[in-house]
Amino acid sequence: MKKLTTDVAKFLKAASEWVVAIGAPRALEKSVTQGIISAKHRRGITGSTSYQDFLQTDAAINPGNSGGPLLNLYGEVIGVNAAIATESGGFEGIGFTIPSNAAVNVANTLIARGR
Repeated sequence: MKKLTTDVAKFLKAASEWVVAIGAPRALEKSVTQGIISAKHRRGITGSTSYQDFLQTDAAINPGNSGGPLLNLYGEVIGVNAAIATESGGFEGIGFTIPSNAAVNVANTLIARGR
């Protein structure tokens, strides 16, 4: 895999960019799904006090995929799979990813401050 892309805007000029999600749903390691970026800057997904700037994708993000990478077609990590909108508890075509630039900022803060 290539490096983590911190300039998401450079690689996601618009919704409809093709992406690939990698994860381990139901402990099925190295599972890969594909889709597009459906929208950028989604808010109000997981509550009013939590992180609120998701990429929305229709690439299947099933239970167990959270924390896996979302890649563009150049193999660059553009996000970290985080959540799904579901009424059934399974994938329904609406997944959410934390953009890699935000994930890098959080990681750097944790490394520097320990929290």
